[in-house]
Amino acid sequence: MTTATYLKKHRGLLIAGLLSITQLSWAQQSPWKKLEEKPSTLHLEQGYQTFATPELELKLVKSSQTVAGLHPVSEKSFDFTPGDRLKVRSGDGLYQLGDINLRLKVGNEWKSFSSASKRSAVKALTPKSKQVWALANLSPSFPSDFPLEIQRSWEPTNGGVILRFQIKNPGKEAIELGSLGIPLIFNNILEGNTLEQAHARNVFFDPYIGADAGYLQVARLHGKGSVLLVLPEGNTPFEAYNPLLDDPTPRGIVFEGFHEWMIHSKAHAEKDWAKAQPWNTATSVTLKPGETKSYGLKLVLAPSIREIEKTLIAHKRPVAVGIPGYVVPQDVEAKLFLQHSSKVKSMEVEPAEALSWQSIPSQKKNLQSYLIRGKKWGRARLTIQYQDGLKQTIHYKIIKPESETIADFGNFLTTKQWFEVPKDTFHRSPSVISYDYETKQQVTQDSRAWVAGLSDEGGAGSWLGATMKQLVLPKPEEVQKLERFVNETLWGNIQHKEGPYQYGVRKSLFYYQPDSMPPHTYSPTVNYKSWSAWPHKEAESLGRSYNYPHVAAAHWVLYRLQRNHQHLVKQGNWKSYLENAAQTALGMVKLAPYYAQFGQMEGTVFYLILKDLKREGLTELAAELESTMKKRADLWRSLEYPFGSEMPWDSTGQEEVYVWSYYFGYRDKAEVTLNAILGYMPTIPHWAYNGNARRYWDFLYGGKLSRVERQIHHYGSGLNAIPVLMAYRDQPDDFYLLRVGYGGLMGAIANITEDGFGPAAFHSYPSTLEIDALSGDYGCGFFGYAVNTTSYLTQHPELGWLSFGGNVSQQGNEVILKPTTAARSNVYLSPIGLQVSLDAGMIEQVAYNSVTKAVKIRLQPASEITPTAYLRLEYPAQKKSQRYKLQKSYPQEREAFAIPLKENALELELIPNPK
Repeated sequence: MTTATYLKKHRGLLIAGLLSITQLSWAQQSPWKKLEEKPSTLHLEQGYQTFATPELELKLVKSSQTVAGLHPVSEKSFDFTPGDRLKVRSGDGLYQLGDINLRLKVGNEWKSFSSASKRSAVKALTPKSKQVWALANLSPSFPSDFPLEIQRSWEPTNGGVILRFQIKNPGKEAIELGSLGIPLIFNNILEGNTLEQAHARNVFFDPYIGADAGYLQVARLHGKGSVLLVLPEGNTPFEAYNPLLDDPTPRGIVFEGFHEWMIHSKAHAEKDWAKAQPWNTATSVTLKPGETKSYGLKLVLAPSIREIEKTLIAHKRPVAVGIPGYVVPQDVEAKLFLQHSSKVKSMEVEPAEALSWQSIPSQKKNLQSYLIRGKKWGRARLTIQYQDGLKQTIHYKIIKPESETIADFGNFLTTKQWFEVPKDTFHRSPSVISYDYETKQQVTQDSRAWVAGLSDEGGAGSWLGATMKQLVLPKPEEVQKLERFVNETLWGNIQHKEGPYQYGVRKSLFYYQPDSMPPHTYSPTVNYKSWSAWPHKEAESLGRSYNYPHVAAAHWVLYRLQRNHQHLVKQGNWKSYLENAAQTALGMVKLAPYYAQFGQMEGTVFYLILKDLKREGLTELAAELESTMKKRADLWRSLEYPFGSEMPWDSTGQEEVYVWSYYFGYRDKAEVTLNAILGYMPTIPHWAYNGNARRYWDFLYGGKLSRVERQIHHYGSGLNAIPVLMAYRDQPDDFYLLRVGYGGLMGAIANITEDGFGPAAFHSYPSTLEIDALSGDYGCGFFGYAVNTTSYLTQHPELGWLSFGGNVSQQGNEVILKPTTAARSNVYLSPIGLQVSLDAGMIEQVAYNSVTKAVKIRLQPASEITPTAYLRLEYPAQKKSQRYKLQKSYPQEREAFAIPLKENALELELIPNPK
């Protein structure tokens, strides 16, 4: 790709100011061109070998016996591997599927070896069995001082393929094998592909780092069709997941990078990861003279994403299902269901006091069930030993009860992050500003202007989070501070409040313009020689649409607080706040039209604003907003994959695209969007990856440790949970959606620290495995939690009565749900498709009679700010919903029942309404 082509392709990034110097240098140096010029050492001219099972076709390079292609037999035009780039990636140091990495103890030092480092044709051997397709001695791939002998074979098995390594110590002295990794090379290279081509050609892969029960799932971007599963073959535990940073394939926004499946990782843990807490205990193995060890991976197909666990069971792999997931608040009675052909022999938790488990009765044979209770805040590893010798690790994150977690979050934001400097040069006071948790300081200067400038995701995140917190758990003194922020800093500074650009939102209040500022304005310790140090003119730009939802959300929350509570919002009036929210949405399309064509992160807020406009009878403004949003949705309807962004591929526009597509009846596009989300948002027995929507470049723009890296529960988790759970409420029989969506919902608050700091995300590299120190764009993810937090009651045919976001018990025919969410304002009863929601007030418990279908709701007592509950009955699952009415009559306001609360709890009864 030429520089001109690159710049044309990424013109949006240039306009937005999001093309970094590093990326520009990529364009100028044409790294893919440099890669092409790298001498080929795979000897592709010698040809290929092709083998097939009923499900998979394997193509090997003759010279190296590494993979040139891996195709489903049902769709041979599709390749799970980057076979289309094989010629470009055929030089030394470029990993292929079939390579192996090792670290051996030489003297007192670990020495690294790799079959990819310096290519030579392997020594092909004649297989002794028809059950082996290809066999080779890899000695020519290693230097002369390599002390081991490695044979690699490719074998068919049950429709799949086995990659096997036999490692022998031919010497007279024992050798410690400190690290052993198998590179996992699948086609996640998006470079040069259009959005349509990427969804057709590319895959994303997610690891379950679960020891002997571990696996890798490789799903296509469109989320449909078969899924490739990489399973352990023999004694090949998934101990660690290591990024292959030495592979010269250019990493960036179009390529996350490759990883390797690590079977042993002690050498890495001692050297490269010494400061980190690994997911699993690092191990090594000592090969005695003459001893041989066998390791392997099995490649099989699951028919679809929803059938991954069924396929695992068919291949005799342990399957774990955690309810409500693997982020467990300390007041939640979680459940764990294990299915394996062998019984559990023992269970152990580390740290020892982190959680407790208790065996409970199971409804299904071969299902082993446990009650899990979180005891100690932080990460917890549950190790399960089965009688057949397999070991499985399940990774939990124990957090405080949600109400405490959210209260701590709000307190941290409005104290430690509260910025009040009346004469601030950049007019940022008062506000909630970015924070560095490592230095325990507010970030008032940064080379990325937006981080210190209260706008864009990386700078608006903190005040957005503080505002959304009040929607969940309002606190008068915090609300008063945020009122000041909205009326003194946001309205008139971040956002134009008058004139021809009224409602326009600036890119940043902070900027770098030393020639027009007083001496010593800028810190000499900050490197301002960067594209991201926007000058005043760039910071003043109104053209970045992604800034508008944050501002609209702030106005909307103040509207909701003033309308539904008393003595909370004391400035302005509810109507002005709601109108400002709506006009901000309209201003986005008018003043930032280029990026407004894309789905916006937090774009759900525009839908929520529209609903409130209609309820308030503001019909003219509602009609204008609806018409404007429909034009955007009509554009998306015309596209094959309607969720592009300023980036070549993204996972943030899907949220708003789904919401409006569903609203306007474009169900085909809603389904396309949902399937794509499921392609990059898995359910896995690991708190870090369960419901974790893929993001890998935003540490560059909103993190302190700036690098391309899979982010753990970045804001994508909370935002993508909105459409997934919305889809579940429409399709309550699809239990998979509930598991994925709730994983993302809880992922949105999983990284909040014990004292309440909300970080940009958690670092997945095994060298770190810790939160980022910068608050960054976390508030966007918290938005997803705030507008989506709900307690779910469902009955699973094999697992029984379950709750997500509450504790469930039974008394005769009554199933009782006690919500444990912070808001306690939403309950969804899946068996009858009924959603009970409160605009104000809190639900203490819900009792559902499984025979009569009657529902009893107990509301918490009145408080000074909430004397009245506003209750709504909604039926998202139109095809399944049972209609209800309140047994006692209450007046209705804005389509909600206005229910005066009492000093004691108030019980309401809902009865089926035949009308």
